Amino acid sequence: MTTSRPIGPVITDWTEPPVPPEGLTLTGRYVHLEPMRAEAHAALIFRQIEGEDWLWDYMPAGPFGSAAQFHRYIRGTEEVKDPYFLAIREGQGGPAVGFASFCNIKPATGSIEVGFILMSPRLQRTRAATEAMFLMMQWAFGAGYRRYEWKCNALNMPSRRAAQRLGFSYEGVFRQHMVVKGRNRDTAWFAMIDRDWPALREAYDVWLSPANFAADGTQRESLSDLTGLVRVASDPEL
Repeated sequence: MTTSRPIGPVITDWTEPPVPPEGLTLTGRYVHLEPMRAEAHAALIFRQIEGEDWLWDYMPAGPFGSAAQFHRYIRGTEEVKDPYFLAIREGQGGPAVGFASFCNIKPATGSIEVGFILMSPRLQRTRAATEAMFLMMQWAFGAGYRRYEWKCNALNMPSRRAAQRLGFSYEGVFRQHMVVKGRNRDTAWFAMIDRDWPALREAYDVWLSPANFAADGTQRESLSDLTGLVRVASDPEL
């Protein structure tokens, strides 16, 4: 092989990471994540999202008109390992208020994605919601993944804003990437890599600290400002 042209650095001191293990649980100060099971979580989550059909606008499934339909959907997620679904509970004993998954799990290249995220109105814009995302990325990098991805419909501006706030760097738009529910989907790509993680982890430690919030819940430092110091590229549409 010629060495006269740049061909990328040799990877050393890295071993292929594991897939998310069965029974994975992630616990923080405000939230607890556990493998999603229909019997344990479907009714609780449906109670939080019933009638909120807009939550499914950019999802590949849903909306669901009844608790029974939603229960069948959740039951189906139990049968696959990729995506690997986690239910999101408030605190350690609170109700299930949403879910997220690890998907496109590629240990051989050290790449993993967070996706299929559904947060009930009760969970949205809370410290618990942010901590849930932090706990998942912390597990991924702690397990040895090199790259952590976020992808969404390019028309889904709330998701694009969320990705940027969470510290994902913008990587572009794949045109005509998918057909979802009979409609074209251009996909916006975001990612963070292991080199970004130490500084991002510090940003989350600062933001999630109780000291960052006044008595009325107002944040003293915004996460977007903290992660903005780390992002390699920002979304030009925001």
